[in-house]
Amino acid sequence: MGCSRGSKVKLTAPAPGEWTFENDTVARAFDRHVREQLPWYDLATGIVVALGRHFIPDGGTVYDIGASTGNIGRALAPILEARSARFFPVEPSAEMAAIYDGPGIVTRARAERVEFADADLIVCFLVLMFVPVAERGPLIARMIAALKPGGALVVFDKLAPRSGDLGAISLRLTLAAKYEAGATPDEIIRKELSLAGVQRPLFPAELDGLEPIFRFGDFGGWVYSAGDALES
Repeated sequence: MGCSRGSKVKLTAPAPGEWTFENDTVARAFDRHVREQLPWYDLATGIVVALGRHFIPDGGTVYDIGASTGNIGRALAPILEARSARFFPVEPSAEMAAIYDGPGIVTRARAERVEFADADLIVCFLVLMFVPVAERGPLIARMIAALKPGGALVVFDKLAPRSGDLGAISLRLTLAAKYEAGATPDEIIRKELSLAGVQRPLFPAELDGLEPIFRFGDFGGWVYSAGDALES
């Protein structure tokens, strides 16, 4: 069953502390909502595609952790097809998995429960902030350990706010981008409050060993290249 990426469904954030992806309304509104809340979402997706062109070999193996409705899979589909690569989307939400529209067959599992086989590329797109803090380090280590020589781990996620002036500027940049993308002040505030206890942004030390490639406000992108590791 495919999802409608042009859906007009409007998501009203739940009450404080009640955000969940296990919700049909959230799933159906996700593609619109995420672009409204994260205006750089398509740019980041394009970065993943550029990395995919470099790291996915003929007959390669790719994991998409937190596949949601299939955004990363759809973006990588031409590369996967041209190179006969295997694609394994992983998504814990039954509601998201039900409307997944992309290559591969969704495995319903939480990221920290996935058993990785040898991989050429693992994409972890806006996932780690929803993984229990105690599980994040072991998960990152397992994903890196699963990479074939020359493979890569790609992470896009949210960092804990910086301190001082840069922290204030970063927060205001994020808020302004959401507002200019069409989110109302009420929606922005309700969404933030609804994530309390659900979303735990990362600290930079948790990403030691990964190379930063993107930054917008409190969000960023990082790559671990097993090829680079071979040179050290």
